[in-house]
Amino acid sequence: MFSAIVLGLLAATVSCSPIQQRQLGGTSSTSDELQNGDCRDVIFIFARGSTEPGNMGATVGPATCDALKESLGDDAVACQGVGGAYLGDLGSNALPDGTTQAALDESTKMFNLASSQCPNAKVVASGYSQGAAVMAGSVGKLDAAVMAQVKGVVLYGYTKNLQNGGAIPDYPEDQTKVFCNASDGVCSGTLMVTAGHLTYTTDVPEAASFLEEKISSATSTGSSSTTSSAASSSSSSASGLGGLFGF
Repeated sequence: MFSAIVLGLLAATVSCSPIQQRQLGGTSSTSDELQNGDCRDVIFIFARGSTEPGNMGATVGPATCDALKESLGDDAVACQGVGGAYLGDLGSNALPDGTTQAALDESTKMFNLASSQCPNAKVVASGYSQGAAVMAGSVGKLDAAVMAQVKGVVLYGYTKNLQNGGAIPDYPEDQTKVFCNASDGVCSGTLMVTAGHLTYTTDVPEAASFLEEKISSATSTGSSSTTSSAASSSSSSASGLGGLFGF
C-alpha cells in the first residue's frame, strides 16, 4: 500500500512538473549515435528517468550530451540512450534493484556494443532517477575489459543512493560522481519524489566537467604509456648499438 501511494505521488509529480515537459538543448529525447552512426572519440551512454520520453529523456540526458558536444566537439561525441527493454515505467522503481533485469541487460548491451564496435573510444555514462539505478546495477557487473573502457559515470537523483552508500558497487569511486540534493526524497532510501528531485539540470555543467576531466585523464595516461613504450624501445635499440660499437 505504501509503495502504491509513493509511486502514485511520483507519477503525479512527474506529470505536473514543467521541467519534465520541455526538451532542453539541441539533442532530442532519442539519440542512437552509437547504434546508427560511426565510431567517435567519446561515447556517452545515458539511461533516462521514469516516464521520460524517448531513450534520453527530456531533461539532464540531452543537456549533458549537449554540454559534452559543446566542449569536446560535436563530431567527437556519440550520444546513445538506453531504450529497448528498458521501459522506464514507475512500478519497476519498487523492485530490489530499483529497475528490471531486462533494463539492466539492455544497459549492459549498450556498453558491450561500444566495446566491440568502437574499442578505441572512451566511454562515459550517466543516469537519472530510475536510470541511475540502471547504471548502478549494470556498470559494476561488466566484463573487465568492457568496464576498463568506461572512464566516468555521473548519477543524478540516484534512487539507490542510500542502499549503495553513494557509490556504484564494484566500480571505482573516483570515477563516479553522484548528484543527490538534500531535499530529494529518493536519495534518502525512499521513493518519495520531492521538489529536489526535479532540479538537476542546474548540475549539468559540473557533471559534464567531471566527465571531461575523466576523459582527459584517460587520454593523458594513454599518451604517457605510448611515449614510455616508445622510449623504452628506443633505449633498447641504443643499448644494442652501444654494445656493438663499444660505448
